[in-house]
Amino acid sequence: MQIPITGKISWTGVNDRRKTLFENIWPLPHGVTYNAYIIDDEKTALIDTVDTTAAADFLGRIDAQLQGRPLQYLVINHMEPDHSGMIEALVKRYPDLRIVGNKRTFKILESYFGVTQNLLEVTDGSRLDLGRHQLQFLLTPWVHWPETMMTYDATEQLLFSGDAFGSFGAFSGGLFDDEVLVERYESETRRYFSNIVGQYAGMVQKALAKLKGVPIRTICPAHGLVWRSNPSRIVDQYDRWSRYEPQPGVVVAFASMYGNAEQMADYIARRIAEHGVRDIQVFDVSATHLSFLLSEIWKYRGVLLGSCTYNNLLHPLMEQLCAKLTHITPKNKVAGAFGTFSWNGGAVKHLRQTFEALNWPLVAEPVEIHGRPSPEKLSACDALAEACAKAIM
Repeated sequence: MQIPITGKISWTGVNDRRKTLFENIWPLPHGVTYNAYIIDDEKTALIDTVDTTAAADFLGRIDAQLQGRPLQYLVINHMEPDHSGMIEALVKRYPDLRIVGNKRTFKILESYFGVTQNLLEVTDGSRLDLGRHQLQFLLTPWVHWPETMMTYDATEQLLFSGDAFGSFGAFSGGLFDDEVLVERYESETRRYFSNIVGQYAGMVQKALAKLKGVPIRTICPAHGLVWRSNPSRIVDQYDRWSRYEPQPGVVVAFASMYGNAEQMADYIARRIAEHGVRDIQVFDVSATHLSFLLSEIWKYRGVLLGSCTYNNLLHPLMEQLCAKLTHITPKNKVAGAFGTFSWNGGAVKHLRQTFEALNWPLVAEPVEIHGRPSPEKLSACDALAEACAKAIM
């Protein structure tokens, strides 16, 4: 399917509802899109390609759009295979095709496909004249690979943003932000940001600074909605998330083998609610995929983690969450720790070490319960809950 966007620009991407894991890691309960865009001007250009696993009619749609004309330029904003997967097929179909990218693009291009000919290297601010459409290239390294860049169509004031401003989720009829209820996409947009781009939040801020003063009427990302009516909405979200600006709520995540740490989590959440906090999310790390946990933790100011002791360490799934947090290092959080043990402690000590590594201040001393959490033992959690509520209100 091809959908006109503006002028001579059309969307020619793919809705993928069959893939279950993005990057073979992150669940896709609503699928994903691979967005490619064709510019049918005096000179023809394709912006990015799609994943080979979902590209059954991709070449045919390009042929139909061009009606016998050759494809002259392929602009590669990002070399990850879900956007570069069709390069080899395109080079065979259009032997005179020139591939547009930066120096780092071409290193990866050669390593993937052995392509070293018909390359047009661009630098920051380089331009390409297609006729009516004038393209300008903005290098945005580490959003989220070293070669990533954006392509700006000065004629239509349209930004092909690559993975920036993208989202999980396949289209359900609506391609544009004014055709859908955008609120429904926000959680998958934040999950995409926190899992895929968030580690490079500082580089996102540098990219946003580069875009300051650039008039943008439409944003065309490599995944997710095309923003033609209110592009400032997605820009503002990325700005807020990459500045680690949290909402005044709390995530309580626990790992529990036999229900003891879970009882503590529910007790603490209840006490926090009694202190006036309305936005509380409680998660069992054994029942909720890591990607959803990271997204919710990115969103909120307060993070309380609890775990049973497992061989003197954290429960393995809590350990996995802590390892990922120390890898992506979200900021501007306050933290609390709780846990249980049967013969020897250890979980709470490791949670404390995680928070120290993250530079997240503890709202109160951790609580560790020996054995089953009787009402008397649970009362030790009251101070933790009260301090958490005060810290995030």
